Amino acid sequence: MPLSEHEQRLLEQMERALYAEDPTFANNLRTTRIGRSSHGKAVLGIIGVLIGMGVVGAGVATDLAALGVVGFVIMLVSAAGTYAAYRTPKAVSASEASDASSASARQPKAGFMDRVEERWRRRNQG
Repeated sequence: MPLSEHEQRLLEQMERALYAEDPTFANNLRTTRIGRSSHGKAVLGIIGVLIGMGVVGAGVATDLAALGVVGFVIMLVSAAGTYAAYRTPKAVSASEASDASSASARQPKAGFMDRVEERWRRRNQG
C-alpha cells in the first residue's frame, strides 16, 4: 500500500531533520544499506578468484605459461572487484548534500586529527 501525500511529506521532513541533527549517523545508515547491495558483487569477486586459481592450476598442469598468466589476471581483477565492492563511496543526492553541509556548517565537529592537533598545541603552550 503506497504512502499518502501527507505521509510522504512527513517522512521527507523526518529525513531532513535527521540529516540536520546528525549527518554522520544518517550517512552511516545509508552506507549500511549500500553495503548490503555490494555483498553480491563481493561474492562474485570471490568466485572469480577461485576460477582464476583453477585456471592457474590448469596452466601449471599443462605447462602453458600463457594459461597461468591469464589465470593470474583473472584472480587479480576479481580481487580488485571484491575490494571495490566494500570500498564503494556512497552517492548522495544534491538535496541531501546541501542539508548535510548546512548542518555541519552550523555545528562544526572536530575530527580525530583536529583533536590531536589541539591537544598538541595546548601541551606546547602550557
